[in-house]
This record gives sequence, C-alpha cells and structure tokens, in this order.
Amino acid sequence: MFNTSSLTGSKPEQYAQLLAQARALVQGERDRIANAANLSALIYHALPQLNWAGFYFYDGTELVVGPFQGLPACVRIPLHKGVCGAAASSRQTQRIDDVDAFPGHIACDSASRSELVVPLLHNGQLVGVLDIDSPVTARFDAEDQHGLEAIAQVFVESLA
Repeated sequence: MFNTSSLTGSKPEQYAQLLAQARALVQGERDRIANAANLSALIYHALPQLNWAGFYFYDGTELVVGPFQGLPACVRIPLHKGVCGAAASSRQTQRIDDVDAFPGHIACDSASRSELVVPLLHNGQLVGVLDIDSPVTARFDAEDQHGLEAIAQVFVESLA
C-alpha cells in the first residue's frame, strides 16, 4: 500500500497519490508523534532529492525537533531564527531556493541548499512546522509547495 516507488504521472498526480497515502497512514490515529513519524518517512522516501524531512513542534516558546528522517537535527529553533522560525512566526509557508541567501539561516545540515517549511496551525494556533530540505538549489516549486501543504493539513486534521 505504501510503495512510494509506484508514484506515477505528472507531479500533481504524484502528490495526489502521496496525499491519499498520507490520509491512509493517519486514519483513525490521533497520536501526533506516531503520525509525524509516519508522514516524515512517507515524504522522505517518496520524494527525490531530499536530505531531511520532519516536524518541529511549538512548545509555547520555541520549536523543538520532532520525528524526522535524515541526519541529526538542531534540537531547538527560536521563532526569530532560520527558515523554520520564519514560517512559524509569519504563519506562512517559506519556499527558499537558496538557503545560503536566507538571512539568519540555521545550517543544521551543511548539505542543504533549498528548503520548504509549512506552518502547522490547529484552530488558529501554532502547533509546529513541517520542514523539508534538499541538497539541490531551487528543488521546490509551487507544485511541491501545494502538495506538501496538503500533506501538512492531513497532519493537522489528525489532531482533531
């Protein structure tokens, strides 16, 4: 059921397939750690050219690393630092083509060149962020952003 190598068609069609798999993974499960772990693995293994995919959770003060796939990560990120902090504080997705050009970028993995971070909002409150990194400059486009925002929404809906 979760054979990520079987994604076919155009990029929007592939994201539709991935979204269906994400929904199936969280169906009936309300534990945020379990769902974040499974969704991190799904994204990391389904999408090409990634070196990190995971979640940071907001503890009321800062972002704290949650389940992820990739090399060890920064444990805590202030809301005023880095791409994750920018997404959390602005409540807007950050799609960064060149992280080295982003003011205040935090290099948890020096191989990362581009990043997409989706804020996770539940009933208007910040829960955390979904963070995806790539070793390829300009890896993410609007289709990636739309697809990953939809998967992030599946996670948020699983919290209800």
